[in-house]
Amino acid sequence: MTKRFFKSKIVHNFSHDPSALAGSFILLVFILAAILAPWIAPQNPYDLTKVSLDAFLKPPIWMEEGQLPFILGTDDQGRCIFSTILYGCRTSLIVGFGVVLVAGTFGIIMGVLAGYYGGIIDSVTMRMADIFFSFSTTLMAFLMLGLFKQRGVMVVIIAICIADWVRYARTMRGSVLEVKEEAYIMAAKATGARDSRLILKHLMPNALPPIFVIMAVDLAVVIMLEATLSFLGVGVPMTEPSLGMMISIGKDYVYAGMWWLVVFPGAALVLLVVGINIFADWLREELNPKIEKER
Repeated sequence: MTKRFFKSKIVHNFSHDPSALAGSFILLVFILAAILAPWIAPQNPYDLTKVSLDAFLKPPIWMEEGQLPFILGTDDQGRCIFSTILYGCRTSLIVGFGVVLVAGTFGIIMGVLAGYYGGIIDSVTMRMADIFFSFSTTLMAFLMLGLFKQRGVMVVIIAICIADWVRYARTMRGSVLEVKEEAYIMAAKATGARDSRLILKHLMPNALPPIFVIMAVDLAVVIMLEATLSFLGVGVPMTEPSLGMMISIGKDYVYAGMWWLVVFPGAALVLLVVGINIFADWLREELNPKIEKER
């Protein structure tokens, strides 16, 4: 099975596409950096015993007054910018993958049930989706975070998932409506296959490819949304690292010439999102043969 996978067309196309390799390499670097942050970061920026106010607002090491181990300088609390970025990427990726997993799973289930069974299930599911879709995901997450008494990464994930499942449900429903009319589905029904077997073995594998593209795109959207919420002060608490919060704190010092407080976390956020989007574009083209035909 493994040998067959590595000889497949999608693996061949991936290995011969520079943009796909570049996007996946950027994403992989950020994932490894986030996982290995405790070992490669010069400092744990959220360990009060390791932070000293004597090192506050130090410039990057190549500038005058810069000093080791603060490669990219420090913030107004003496925390190493490079270390905080590594820990902030961990938060961004946990929220991103968490939302994609939870909202994606729930949306896929709702889309399959609505598309396959139709009737009242379809009507109720799509009306719910229409209600949530009428609100901005950012606005809905902002409202939910305002209602929750506690704050943290899990709360942010739940708040975003409340509205984010809709795109998965609508996409999956449309895919199921298209696939369930295929001849092999009709043949499976004629043989008396149970609904559970038909859905899991025949329907899902052929209806899922568009969802993979949605997941890839949504990962970048959610990471930007988490940064936006933290920038506005309603995301993760001050005791947890966040790229958005770093930018929010740094903006007050930009006009004083301390540009590194905003530029470095902002660049890390942009690079991460760009890497994901490059990979998502390749995946969209690879899983949609119509695009290739239009070229």
